[in-house]
Parts: sequence; C-alpha cells; structure tokens
Amino acid sequence: QVQLVESGGRLVQPGGSLRLSCAGSGANRYAMAWFRQAPGKEREFVAAITQNGLSTIYQDSVKGRFSISRDNVKNILYLQMSNLTPEDTAIYYCAAGGRPTSTESSYDYWGRGTRVNVVS
Repeated sequence: QVQLVESGGRLVQPGGSLRLSCAGSGANRYAMAWFRQAPGKEREFVAAITQNGLSTIYQDSVKGRFSISRDNVKNILYLQMSNLTPEDTAIYYCAAGGRPTSTESSYDYWGRGTRVNVVS
C-alpha cells in the first residue's frame, strides 16, 4: 500500500512561484502525476513523470511554467510552479500508478491534496 501526502500549498500572488511536494513510502516504484481540481470544476491532469524520472508530460496550459520532478531516494515527488495565475487556483493532488498518462484511471494511489490559492 502506498500512502501519498502532499504539502506546500498556500496563498500566493499572481506571478509568484511555489513548489509542491508529495511524500510517499514505496512510491518510487511507480509512475507519478499531479492533478488539480479548481472550485466548481472537475479534476484535471497537470503533469506526469515516469518511474525513472527520465520522461515527463504536461497539460498544455502549464507547459513552460510548471516542472515535475522526483527524488526516488527520498520518495518525494515535486511540482515546481512559476508565473502563477488565478486560473491555477485549485486543490493539487499527487497520484501513483503503473503508467505515466494524463488519465486518472492509470493511477491506483492518491493523496488528499494541498490547496493553492493565487490571488492579488
């Protein structure tokens, strides 16, 4: 069983930066991803990374602004976010599974989320 715990979410101004972390014992065996759910919207894919960390994919709206990475020794997944906009306001979830895709069904384990608020 893999338990995932996100952290790092907070209030930030537009244009600011933030790094989210996801700690998960045993997660280094899996592909991992970040999803987010904005108020009143469905959860959506943000970024994913292969188990070895060598390949990544991103949602178009975050390309060039967000960077996903992982430390398989520490069992931590990261999401470095920059040039944040109010549209990035959401609860951010990390997930672990067998394949690094943009589809929720590819992931077997989920954290409870960390809230990011981008407001002036």
